[in-house]
Amino acid sequence: MGFEAHANDKLVAETGCKAEFISYNPHMPSRRSFLFAASAAVAAPSLQVEAQRPSAPSTEIKKLPPAIEALTSRRSEAVPITLEEREHRIERARELLAKNKIDALAICAGTSLAYFTGLRWGQSERFFAWVLPSKGNPFIVCPVFEEGRVRERMEAKPATLPQASVTKVYTWNEDENPYTLLAKALKEAGISSGRVGVEERTQFAFSDGIAHASPSLTAVSGTPVTAGCRAVKSPAELALMRLANDNTLKVYEAAWKSLEPGMTNRHVSDLIGAGYERTGFPGYASCQVAEYSALPHGSLQPQVIREGQIILLDDGCVVEGYQSDISRSFVLGKATEKQKKVFDIVHKAQAAALAAGKTGAACHAVDDAARKVIADARFGPDYKYFTHRLGHGIGMDGHEWPYLVRGNNLPLETGMTFSDEPGIYIVGEFGIRLEDDWVVTPSGGEMFTPQSPSLEDPFAKA
Repeated sequence: MGFEAHANDKLVAETGCKAEFISYNPHMPSRRSFLFAASAAVAAPSLQVEAQRPSAPSTEIKKLPPAIEALTSRRSEAVPITLEEREHRIERARELLAKNKIDALAICAGTSLAYFTGLRWGQSERFFAWVLPSKGNPFIVCPVFEEGRVRERMEAKPATLPQASVTKVYTWNEDENPYTLLAKALKEAGISSGRVGVEERTQFAFSDGIAHASPSLTAVSGTPVTAGCRAVKSPAELALMRLANDNTLKVYEAAWKSLEPGMTNRHVSDLIGAGYERTGFPGYASCQVAEYSALPHGSLQPQVIREGQIILLDDGCVVEGYQSDISRSFVLGKATEKQKKVFDIVHKAQAAALAAGKTGAACHAVDDAARKVIADARFGPDYKYFTHRLGHGIGMDGHEWPYLVRGNNLPLETGMTFSDEPGIYIVGEFGIRLEDDWVVTPSGGEMFTPQSPSLEDPFAKA
């Protein structure tokens, strides 16, 4: 399920089809991490908890179990994105700017800035933007006191910023209007009038400032450019995502081997956090037990693991900026016949969705395939028990374009990556969700991790 995203707007895709618009800011606490922090405050009031994907083990962990202790660093396996690849991203962005009749793209702090430039810049109330004209050299607009830090990043070795040697830096003082400076910089780049693309994740103050920078400039959605570039992953990106997913599954398995009745759900999350820390990749997992597993994004309530109850793990880790998102549902001991029946239906729905994920198929077709399996098994109609969409795009953000949801006619392209996460949630009893990440191929979806085979042995090898 990943970090919770929220509906923001609608975009008419290049095909003229509507695609759901979801916003997630990786620099802000998600509802999931907020729930974790709140529950941690109840369980361990003295513990200092990070707002985002905490990795420090809690006071509940006195000694790491052998399976967690056996995990070792995998950082040497991660190959960073190269400057050459970012140069290709710039050229692709220019192609999409021309196709969408956008004269320049303004990227503020956030994931797309890191994607195009390698710059990881914290969000603040002060306007900072990297701007890519459809023709000509990129430039940066920033506060004057940040110029030194900007140039330090521009000159860093190994280099990450494409076209750094020809990137001009425009600076503004605290009593000046940065948007007037932006208009001036655009004019010097040959854009005195036209359309400036601003992606959906830009905070309102910045997008509004850009929209009013000049009477002859118009702010438009830049998401067709940013999502158009980011949605299809390169071989290097896929390698990082495969590593993130494999790492998550191994940490989950180590945690599963370490579970005992009587443990709290917080303890389980902390074991997984400790496991990620040992592998060298930050991560977190929500753990929900019994009736709380029927709440797709969990509960604040403290929970205790008992044999025969559904345990639902969810979330992932980050490898060189690329995320995984995996859910596993299982029991300690013996599962009931009803639990097994629901698991089998969800398992079949996940497989059906994967088979439908062929190049050229509409995004909604993947959701349709899974939902039909669940409805045909009398866990319908519609969203009655399967209460959310089938999946979301994933990459540098846990939730990103495009989305596998009813009404999204956008065609799948080879190299797009998604979650595949059908679920059945029986309120007051239990919920079962299976989630794996996958990549679109001409013959159907290809998972990064194997499907979970059963409730009682969720990590068994085929």
